[in-house]
This record gives sequence, structure tokens and C-alpha cells, in this order.
Amino acid sequence: MITKSSLFASTLKLARWVLLATLFTSIPAQAQVSLSPMIIDLQANRGQSQASINISNSSDKPFRARVYAQPFTYDRDTGFKTLTSSPNDLNPYLQFSPRELVIPPGVTRRVRLITHFPANLPDGEYRSVVFTEKLDETKDSNGNKINVATRIGATVYVHQGSLSPNFVVDNARWNQQQQQIQLLIKNIGKASARAAVKWTLQQGNKVVKQGNIDPNFIIAESDRYIPLNRPQPKETALAAGEYELNGELVWGDKNQNKQKFTVKLTIPTNAN
Repeated sequence: MITKSSLFASTLKLARWVLLATLFTSIPAQAQVSLSPMIIDLQANRGQSQASINISNSSDKPFRARVYAQPFTYDRDTGFKTLTSSPNDLNPYLQFSPRELVIPPGVTRRVRLITHFPANLPDGEYRSVVFTEKLDETKDSNGNKINVATRIGATVYVHQGSLSPNFVVDNARWNQQQQQIQLLIKNIGKASARAAVKWTLQQGNKVVKQGNIDPNFIIAESDRYIPLNRPQPKETALAAGEYELNGELVWGDKNQNKQKFTVKLTIPTNAN
């Protein structure tokens, strides 16, 4: 089961990863808005849970922001994406206050999050991304005023019942466009969580390449391709042929859960 300690232990490392790799790539640097924490993981007690998000304005001007939530998932290939609907949508049970706020320069405001689950709600994980959005008024090349929306979000997971993640490796593939080995990891458990990867690529008895991959989020009862190698300048390309990929998945509050894997990998002759 995911506990409160996992939230505190992982928030700082995860915040930077989420910022760079998922939902915030479209935010202009000049927005100067930040959230903390960016990942909230809660266990419902008698159908209720609560937390808060701190929104900070590090600019020299006040801004008006609105707060709203959307369901989300992690796509197998592209990673984070918002949804229009989901059976795991937290929104019907989520209340937050305030919904609109003005934050002066250099000030941090708090938004309270409260969840209320009905008594007949099935056990499971319910999740949403809570966005803070502001409108920047700018001018186009003709001098006309336009509004540009910028947003930043915090992902919220609330667990109803005793749930836990469970990871297995399904297969590996060669992504020709990215020149990457990608490992398909399945989470067959009922809770979303992060999994790290230790891996070694062999051809026969020869070790060709090896590495460690920082933890990546994998949604409950879903799967995701995780890139293992990132091509470096002047690095020798992997030759076409048959390989064996060995390694270990690691997850948990204290990395106490481990699952070894061995899968085949084929790099085609037209891969380079």
C-alpha cells in the first residue's frame, strides 16, 4: 500500500521529473508560477481525505488564477495526457477552495483539497490533475490585445481501500526514430507508483551496454514504454542483431520490492 511516507520521500525528486517530462512543457518560463507539492498521494479514511497545494508568485506583478481539475493518464508511448472522462476520475468527489484567487508579487497562497467518497463507491484509485491557470494579456504584431493561458498542474491520487502496485516487464523494442531501447513495463496492481530500472544488454556472453533508469510513474492496471538509453554524441551505434536484455525493476518506499526480468531484443538491419 502507498503510504504518506512515500509522498514525502519522493516529492522533491519527482517534482523535477514531472516538470520536465510530462505536463508542464508548454508553460512559458516567464509565467513565474510554481506549485508545491506537485504530486499528492492520499489514503481515504472513512471515505474522506484532505491536502493542500501552495501556489507561489515569484514575479513582480499580481496575477489572477483559476483552479480546476481534469482526469488524466499516462499513455503507453507519449506519457502524460489529460482525458475528457475516466472511470478513475477523482473530480466528482473532489472539492477545492478557493477556485479563483489573486496572488500578489512574492506571495504564496494555499488551495485546500478535500475528497468525499460515497459509501457505495468501489475500492480503487481515483486521480485528477489540479491545474492553476492564469491569463496573460499580450499584444500581437498588429497591436491587438490577446489572452494567453498558461497553466501548471499537480497530480492527485486518492486510494479507497488497501491497494498496492505490482510491476512486470512485458517486452522490449527498438525505437528507430529515437534510436532507443524501450522497455514495456506493466503495472498489474491497483495503485499507481514509480518503478526504477537496472538493466544490462548482452549479445551472447558479451555485455554491450548497461545502465540505471530513474523511477517513472506507471498508472495502475496500465503499461508504459520506458526509454533505457539516450544516444550520446560520438557514441557508437548499436549494431543490428539479436540481443538479450536482463535487469531488475525496483519500487516501494525503501526500494523493498524487486522483480528480475529477461527479454529478447531485435535491432533490425535498417535501424541506423
